[in-house]
Amino acid sequence: MQSEIQDAVNYYVGIDVGTASVRAAMIDQAGTVVAQADEPIQIWEPRPDHYEQSSDDIWAACCKVAKKVGQGIDSKHIRGLGFDATCSLVVLDKQFQSLPVNSEGESHRNIIMWMDHRASRQVDQINRTKHRVLSFVGGVMSVEMQPPKLLWLKENLQESCWDKAGYFFDLPDFLSWKATSLPTRSLCTLVCKWTYSSSQGWDDSFWKLIGLEDCVTDNYTKIGNQVLLPGASVGNGLTADAAKDLGLPEGIAVAASLIDAHAGGLGMIGADVKGHNLPCEKQPITSRLALICGTSSCHMGISKNPIFVPGVWGPYYSAMVPGFWLNEGGQSATGKLIEHVVHGHAAYPELQSKARASGQSIYTYLNRHLDQIKKSLPLGFLAVDLHVWPDFHGNRSPLADLTLKGMIVGLTLSQSLDDLAVYYLATIQSIAEAMKRMGRIGKVVWPNEQVKRFYDKKYQVFLKLVEHQREYKAIMHSS
Repeated sequence: MQSEIQDAVNYYVGIDVGTASVRAAMIDQAGTVVAQADEPIQIWEPRPDHYEQSSDDIWAACCKVAKKVGQGIDSKHIRGLGFDATCSLVVLDKQFQSLPVNSEGESHRNIIMWMDHRASRQVDQINRTKHRVLSFVGGVMSVEMQPPKLLWLKENLQESCWDKAGYFFDLPDFLSWKATSLPTRSLCTLVCKWTYSSSQGWDDSFWKLIGLEDCVTDNYTKIGNQVLLPGASVGNGLTADAAKDLGLPEGIAVAASLIDAHAGGLGMIGADVKGHNLPCEKQPITSRLALICGTSSCHMGISKNPIFVPGVWGPYYSAMVPGFWLNEGGQSATGKLIEHVVHGHAAYPELQSKARASGQSIYTYLNRHLDQIKKSLPLGFLAVDLHVWPDFHGNRSPLADLTLKGMIVGLTLSQSLDDLAVYYLATIQSIAEAMKRMGRIGKVVWPNEQVKRFYDKKYQVFLKLVEHQREYKAIMHSS
C-alpha cells in the first residue's frame, strides 16, 4: 500500500542559475524538496567591469544537476520543469551558435553578465534621451539592463558579433529555448530588463532613438516577438534532445522562465504565514516586502496600481505576480561584497584554518567569533567606529548612480582575526537581513528594540558617508 501511494506522487524540477553556480531541486506535489544538487559555473573577467560567461558551460551544469536530482525518481511521475536565472545577456548567431562578446574573439564566452558595467557610457547616452519608457525603470536605466549592453556590442564588436547576431536572449529565456527549441520570451524578462510594455508591447521610437533600429526589423525577431506570461507552458514541452541532456522525460511541461530574484520574490510574497502570529497574517500581499539576497540583493514589492519612484525600478505590470505592478530596488553587490571583504583581508588564511579545524563554514565561525568578542565589551556593541558604504560596484537604487564607490571609515593597522570579524560585521550592517528559506515560514526574526538606538546612529553615519563622497567628487572635478 505504501508503495502504491508513493508511486502516485508527482514531481517537478526547478533549475536556478545564479551568478556562480547552478542549483536544481526535485519537488513533490506537496511542495516538499526531496532532492537538491549544485554545480559551479565559470566566470571570466578579462578586464575591470567586464564579466562574461558561457551558455554551453551553463547548460552543461544544468544537465548535471538535473540528472543528480532525478536519481531514484520514477521518471513517469516527473511532470514539469522550470528555470530561473540571472538577467545576463546571451548572444547567438542566426543558426543559434555562440558569438563572442569580447575583443579576444572567444565565441564560447557569449554572455555579458548582469553585473557587467562595460556599457556605462552607453547607458548615460540612453538616459540623456529622457524617453518615456524610462519612467518605467525609475526614471533612469541601469547599466545592468539589456539595451546599453546591446548598444555596446554594436559600437565595439560590430563585425565579430553585432552583424552576425540572430538572437539576443535573457539567460532565463535562453534556457527555456534550449529545453523546447522555441525562441519565446518571458514577460518577466522583457518587461523588467528590455523596456517591453505588458499592454503596449515594444516602443519603436525608443530603439530608433538610441541607435538600435536593427532590433525593430523583422518584427523584433532578434529580441523577442513571442511573449508568454511567467509560468505558462512553452510549446510541446521538453524536446527529445533536451530530455536526453537533462535525463528527464521527453514532452514534460516546460514553464516560461523567471529572473532569479523574481522567482524568489514570488515565493516570499506568496508565503503562507498562518499560525505564526505575524502582523501581516491578515494583511493583503501588497503589504509585504521581499528581500532576495545573493551576489546582489533585490527589495521587491507589489501594488494594485502603478507607483513611480525615482531611482526604483518599475512599475512593471504582471512581471512577477499576474495582475499586480512590481517595484524593485536593491544593491549591486551584497554577497559578492561580503566575499570580497572577507577573502581580501590579511587574516583570511587564519580564518580558513580555524574554521576547517572546527568543522564549520568560515561564516559560521565568524558569527560565533563575533559573539565571543561582544562578551568582552561593556555594552556589547561592535563596529562603533567602523562604518562601510557598500556601493563597491555602484548604486542600483535608490540613488541609481553607478559611479559611486565603496567607503570604509575607521580602519586601523590591525590585521587580526578580531579585526576581520568586525570588518565583516560592519559590511553586513551596511547591506541589511539575510534569508535562509523561501516560500514558507522558516525562522521568524523579531526586531530587537534594545539595539534600535545604536542602529539609528549607525544609519545617520551611513547617510553622511555618501554625502561626503559626493562632496569629494565635486572638489576633484571642479575646474
